[in-house]
Amino acid sequence: MRILVLTDRFTPEVSAASTRIHAHAKLWQQAGHEPIIITCVPNFPCGEVFPGYRNRSLQEETVDGLRVLRLWTYMAPNEGVFRRVFDYVSYTLTVILQCWRLPKSDVILATSPPIFVAVAGWALSKLRRTPWVFEVRDLWPASIRAVGVSKSGVLNLVEAMELGLYRSAARVIVLTDPFKIDLTSRGIDPAKIDVVTNATDVGDVAPSLPVEQRAALRARFGLAAESIVVGFVGTLGMAQGAMALVHAAERLRTRSDIEFLVIGQGAERAAIEKAIHELGLRNIRVHNFVPQPEVANILAMLDIGAVVLKDDPVFHTVIPSKIFELFAASRPIVAAVEGEARRIIEDAAGGRCVAPEDGAAMAEMIGVLADDPHLRQKAGENGFAAVKAKYSRTAMAARALDTLGRAAGKAG
Repeated sequence: MRILVLTDRFTPEVSAASTRIHAHAKLWQQAGHEPIIITCVPNFPCGEVFPGYRNRSLQEETVDGLRVLRLWTYMAPNEGVFRRVFDYVSYTLTVILQCWRLPKSDVILATSPPIFVAVAGWALSKLRRTPWVFEVRDLWPASIRAVGVSKSGVLNLVEAMELGLYRSAARVIVLTDPFKIDLTSRGIDPAKIDVVTNATDVGDVAPSLPVEQRAALRARFGLAAESIVVGFVGTLGMAQGAMALVHAAERLRTRSDIEFLVIGQGAERAAIEKAIHELGLRNIRVHNFVPQPEVANILAMLDIGAVVLKDDPVFHTVIPSKIFELFAASRPIVAAVEGEARRIIEDAAGGRCVAPEDGAAMAEMIGVLADDPHLRQKAGENGFAAVKAKYSRTAMAARALDTLGRAAGKAG
């Protein structure tokens, strides 16, 4: 089965979307299918073309054995509204204009957000008379409302378009059960919706590093070799509520044995760095994104992994992919989350959860784990066991492939 995968995020960009798509496509290829990635030139999150690339009308490359077609798009940093919308819309328009140059396929997968990728999937489906599958990684534009970007009537129109896209798709993939409940409550047939959560495989992240490598990696980020390091790796956007990490660091500033490492970029990065400077904190460091292959070693270097989300009911339905990566690395988690994310961590006994955006409570739980090596070890082991038993990426990729096969009218 040939699968056209539409996404505006792909390797070498570091994001949950690119990691999921890359991993699934590789597993589909290993199963004898032909995924073809239709994306743009790597530029996330700064809106600048990565070294070695040019923003041309259409170019082809091979990434990890996968065929990747990169289209021209307008580029903007991951902040603000109007330029980002123009960025998203340009991808849709380019897919439509270049449709005659894209390979034929048995099925189209469009992964969203942004919703404009789904619009491209719908349009290409009509032009090619090919069934398409709408993969919903986030309830966009509901999440846009949740971060307060816009409360205008424009989003009402976008939500109406969203419902039309769900109905048009041959099948819909969602990442969580609450997503399915939400869509069903809005009139989408539950029989066409499949839940395929984020996941990882236990071999993707090493649970430990050699002592010398661990010390060298910590030195690279200015961390003491013997510190208890609390780490966050991910987007610093308006959905994360990552300021809680700064407030936790402030509460723990007198603990010379605890240091924070934040690796990421996004709309809230400048505010986080400003707060660190104004508070005079020396126990928290912020670093740009690193290439995806380096993330596994960074997770293995940590003593405690941090997960944060904004305090809004929309984000109670979200499961950050970094939970599974930290589980696979056997790292205990301190999470300021509610809903599905909290349920998964607590069901696995893989760490401690507090209310979203509550830096004081985070600091308290970090202190508890920092003072109890046995508790850290046990939580890490529990998370590792949960990934192995319930959250295998191989199994989830197979589930998604079955959905694609049914949409295409073929056996998975």
